[in-house]
Amino acid sequence: MITLVLGGARSGKSAVAEALASRLPAPVTYLATTVADPADADLAERVQGWLTRPHFRVYSSPDLAGVEVAGAVKNVIALATGMAEGMGFGDNTKASLITRGLAETARLGAALGADPMTFSGLAGLGDLVATCTSPLSRNRTFGERLGRGETLEHILARKQQTAEGVKSCRSILDLARKHDVDMPITEHVVAVVHEGMTPKDMVRGLMRRDAKSE
Repeated sequence: MITLVLGGARSGKSAVAEALASRLPAPVTYLATTVADPADADLAERVQGWLTRPHFRVYSSPDLAGVEVAGAVKNVIALATGMAEGMGFGDNTKASLITRGLAETARLGAALGADPMTFSGLAGLGDLVATCTSPLSRNRTFGERLGRGETLEHILARKQQTAEGVKSCRSILDLARKHDVDMPITEHVVAVVHEGMTPKDMVRGLMRRDAKSE
């Protein structure tokens, strides 16, 4: 099995497609991806060679679990970051969500046997930052609209592209609970998207959590 995860300063299929079609390096230097296949490292390296171009840089990884967890959870964290943007919070708040979101992702990955180093790479931190900060990110944009006060139903009725985190957040939370992994940001995103919590209450809930060491 080969899994591809795209990462860079621009996120979302439309941004990736635009960059590839234009043969323009993205972000500043290149568009990068990670190829993961734990069963066949030689195959992953061959795919890496087939796909690498001057404007498209490919890395390989044997950590399929880590790459897949990172690719799924980053959409949920992007929803939360988008909500913060929509409510007018500053860069410190968004940076905190990204940082603590990465910690959540790594905890779930560790419980599933992932390599912790994966979350420091393109599939982890790289794709997370891209998805949480790019205006072309569907999940970030969806969250921003929620933060501005639009209802879920209103956004879904008018949105042509899918924000994966809206559907996947509940499954990710179920997986976390099954493995006894604490994922407070994911839990609050589920509460907003599926249980009627407001984005403002989400922020209050996260800020009122018990103090602890990092």
